[in-house]
Amino acid sequence: MVKERARILVVGGGYVGMYTALRLQRRLKQELARGDAEITVVTPDPYMTYQPFLPEAAAGSISPRHVVVPLRRVLPHCRVVVGEVTAVDHAKRTATLTTLATEEEGAGPQQLTYDELVLAPGSVSRTLPIPGLADHAIGFKTVEEAIGLRNHVIEQMDIASSTRDPAIRDAALTFVFVGGGYAGVEALGELEDMARYTTRYYHNVQPEDMKWILVEASDRILPEVGADLGRYTVSELRRRNIDVRLNTRLDSCADRVAVLSDGARFPTRTIVWTAGVKPHPLLAATDLPLTERGRLKCTPELTVDGVPHAWAAGDTAAVPDVTVDEPGRETAPNAQHAVRQAKVLADNIVRSLRGEPLQTYSHKYVGSVASLGLHQGVAHVYGRKLKGYPAWFMHRAYHLSRVPTVNRKMRVLAEWTLSGLFKREIVSLGSLEHPRAEFELAAGGKPSEESSDDPKGSS
Repeated sequence: MVKERARILVVGGGYVGMYTALRLQRRLKQELARGDAEITVVTPDPYMTYQPFLPEAAAGSISPRHVVVPLRRVLPHCRVVVGEVTAVDHAKRTATLTTLATEEEGAGPQQLTYDELVLAPGSVSRTLPIPGLADHAIGFKTVEEAIGLRNHVIEQMDIASSTRDPAIRDAALTFVFVGGGYAGVEALGELEDMARYTTRYYHNVQPEDMKWILVEASDRILPEVGADLGRYTVSELRRRNIDVRLNTRLDSCADRVAVLSDGARFPTRTIVWTAGVKPHPLLAATDLPLTERGRLKCTPELTVDGVPHAWAAGDTAAVPDVTVDEPGRETAPNAQHAVRQAKVLADNIVRSLRGEPLQTYSHKYVGSVASLGLHQGVAHVYGRKLKGYPAWFMHRAYHLSRVPTVNRKMRVLAEWTLSGLFKREIVSLGSLEHPRAEFELAAGGKPSEESSDDPKGSS
């Protein structure tokens, strides 16, 4: 039994937000039924995106709708609010909230009161003041970006196939990825594999006509899997004619020309930015303590340091790693820790409400897996190093076991099975991104500014 009625506000519907709310509604089932507890989840999207599947969604191995988990379905005992928390005044236990109806109502942002706060808004892409980056680059954090990138790559192949201008053809078939972490390497590996397969249906585009370039500022890629597997990954990508440039930065991409720090220049219509993330801007609009890197100062019990009734985990939280002797070491901001932290966080909230002692989050890193395309991958799990098909199989098996709900597991497994029996889909549906463009033109109007460059495509 909880000591008093508790209003729990969960900010964010990602790994930490969804798993925390999911466990809370299980642990507080009786209290929720009696009205002694209330759980509100505020999230910009009504779904949780399982990001490890984004590269496969971009390659067409998984349907986009199976990469996301609808929050209202898995959280039937929680109040799900689609909107954004723009500020938090924890001293007054209030959060400033905007929803889809805020602008139409004209009454301004709402004030939401709470008793317990869980901050898990996640992270955003960490960009640099590079000329042309905001105008021409695309990220790889959302399912919309993944599918948009797939459409874009196939459209560039269509452009190259139909143009008579060799300069346009060369730029259309040049694809630059910036960032050698998981997102960049997996996205590059899957999309290059998909594009190479797609060339068999073009009479005048061959795999060797395409230029795939990976730009990494450090001297290694995939540092999580270790130096040996990192070097293997570089050699494997280069074997596929992918230009891997280490110790290199993107200096400019103005006028659709990628200028690198080593002096190389590549006219290109595709620049994918995956060079890291930073804490969500919401954290700066709170009265909670932050680290030098802008993350919340947390305790091993996942409370915000020195602040009662405030909790955090995942990308936004600087959680001390109690499994190592190194002072000041923090747990890595990755999905593996986020899912496990969410479980401890939810249990500690329940323990706090019931007056019980809190648990300490302690979890040793079991390893990492990464896909490099169909039947190719690297894995470093429990001290064992795997390459090629075994690593690729482990990558799929691990993430299938981790994707939420049995419904999603079965759908993903079915799609993998079918993709192994039938050929890939190579259709570009770029017009989905501007669904009104065709009608606007037919009605005699002008296409909107966002679709003026390419009314029926994603470019």
